[in-house]
Amino acid sequence: MPSLDEIMKMAEAAQAQLAQAQENLDKVEVEGVAGGGLVRIKATAKGRILGVSIDDSLLVPAEKSMLEDLVAAAINDARGKADAAAGEQMQAMTSGLSLPPGFKLPF
Repeated sequence: MPSLDEIMKMAEAAQAQLAQAQENLDKVEVEGVAGGGLVRIKATAKGRILGVSIDDSLLVPAEKSMLEDLVAAAINDARGKADAAAGEQMQAMTSGLSLPPGFKLPF
């Protein structure tokens, strides 16, 4: 069984790797789409919205509520992809750690 000092060192190393993984999430880009690609949202895996693209054909005042629904759907699609990308990054980060059983991340 590892000593308390060894466990603390493992925890510090894991915390440093977790911080690096969190920083990397802001560099991973995902794209959410709705309406067959008429609305596109670019975001980072950390959830920061980078851009919105709306096809000109949707810029009709009478279709305002449909456009709003498509923007919300594209944001939700981007958020789902961001969560999946973040999960993959975190799993890759934690797979190389030798943590004691029951040790949970993040701290």
